[in-house]
Amino acid sequence: MTATLELGALAAETGTAPNAAGLVTGWHRVCAVEELELSWGEAALIAGRQVALFRTGPSEVFAVAHEDPATGAHVMARGILGSRGSRPTIASPLHKEVYDLETGECFGTAAVRLETFSTRVSDGFVEVEA
Repeated sequence: MTATLELGALAAETGTAPNAAGLVTGWHRVCAVEELELSWGEAALIAGRQVALFRTGPSEVFAVAHEDPATGAHVMARGILGSRGSRPTIASPLHKEVYDLETGECFGTAAVRLETFSTRVSDGFVEVEA
């Protein structure tokens, strides 16, 4: 598996439009779901943003900002997957702050939040709304 998924011919954008900052927003096709290993993170550049992707089930993929909100380092794809009850989590590889993969809530520091993105699997491909 590569360290960073690069958008190329495979990363066709669907239903996208530029926002006020000039970035393309909407759903972006990133990769085939099989390219993501279970319980492992990958970084992707989506619409000019670094995003960390995590496949937690056969067709369940989460996307969060690759930037650690506590330190500003782009390391979240190398975080540690886990759970709190039924809630899937990611722990920062630097200071081990634990975040909810669905909401971005930080369990240790309420003022810190990890940005999350909607995902879907369509025709075997992961799409992220950014």
